[in-house]
Amino acid sequence: MIIGYARTSTTEQAAGLEAQQRDLKATGAEKVFAEKVSSVAQRARLNECLAFLREGDVLMVTKPDRLARSTAELLSIEADLTARKVGLVVLSMGGERLDTRNPTSKLMLTILAGVATWEREIMLERQREGIAKAKSEGKYKGRPASIDAFEVNRVARLVGPTEAAKRLGIARSTVYRLMA
Repeated sequence: MIIGYARTSTTEQAAGLEAQQRDLKATGAEKVFAEKVSSVAQRARLNECLAFLREGDVLMVTKPDRLARSTAELLSIEADLTARKVGLVVLSMGGERLDTRNPTSKLMLTILAGVATWEREIMLERQREGIAKAKSEGKYKGRPASIDAFEVNRVARLVGPTEAAKRLGIARSTVYRLMA
């Protein structure tokens, strides 16, 4: 059985999720697990999908980054699937399909996953440099405070830090930091 998995990072990417589901079904996926969740969050549908797979099945995704957060995680998932005799097919690899039941595709997946991780790290490095430059020029001030320190101190003095945190809907550590 061919099982598809589709994911987008945010709920605003509905069209992207629909496109993934369409492509997976068009290429033979009989069942598709889909979710709108950041790759760093708990991915319940991915866990369901992986648990659903049986020997002889194929897991199909449109791109490797829809399945895994990092090269290590991708290779770990692929190794688990291989051990369970489940294939992995990635559709969008430069117009070619990668099918890990083929040794050359396994090699290509490893190389391309490494390149994707490198590309992400370079992008984050550039982003950090840009933020540092903007801060030095006074153009970037960060996120505005979500709560007024004066208000936190006033409430904390009346009811204590723990109760203040509950009433204000903030972490207790935030109350202590603002009281300092």
